[in-house]
Amino acid sequence: MSEGFAKLRDEPFEPEIIESDQAFRGAVWDVRSDRIRYGGGEMVRQYVAHTGAVAILALDDDGRALLIQQYRHPIRHRDWELPAGLLDVEGEEPLAAAKRELAEEADLVAEHWEPLVSSWTTPGGNDETIHIFLATGVSPAETAHARVDEEADIRVEWVPLADVVDAVLSGRMRNGILSIGVLAATLRQRDRT
Repeated sequence: MSEGFAKLRDEPFEPEIIESDQAFRGAVWDVRSDRIRYGGGEMVRQYVAHTGAVAILALDDDGRALLIQQYRHPIRHRDWELPAGLLDVEGEEPLAAAKRELAEEADLVAEHWEPLVSSWTTPGGNDETIHIFLATGVSPAETAHARVDEEADIRVEWVPLADVVDAVLSGRMRNGILSIGVLAATLRQRDRT
């Protein structure tokens, strides 16, 4: 890394919030409307107030990544994703949520866990932070999880990590969290060899 950019980082900034209202209350997340003082004036911004989430890049002993495919209504696609879920259990740490989600979405447990990368998913439209974990030493969970709605027909595939990277870079898979996870895991593997 260039020495001049080694300390480059996002910077917290807290403009004065003049007014903040819940514009919409949803089943999973809400929409807020904030009026803020900024740059000598005022502006209004609406955004999704999100609980946060976790995702899991599970790798098997052959270097294959676990992918799930499920229907996502806003994009009208059954996209390929990493197992993931909301931080919607009061007081639950991200790692515990990741372990729960791997069991719920793929009926798997993992022996080894490490943080891979965290990201804001859409900072211009929501405040969601997603924490992606690398899980290895994967084996079947003791019990299968009951699934409903779009999770009822989740498709599960183990795909060589390099093939997933190729699908992302060629535009055949466009899920942002999947993209960040597989690219980060590929770079981490490269740095370890």
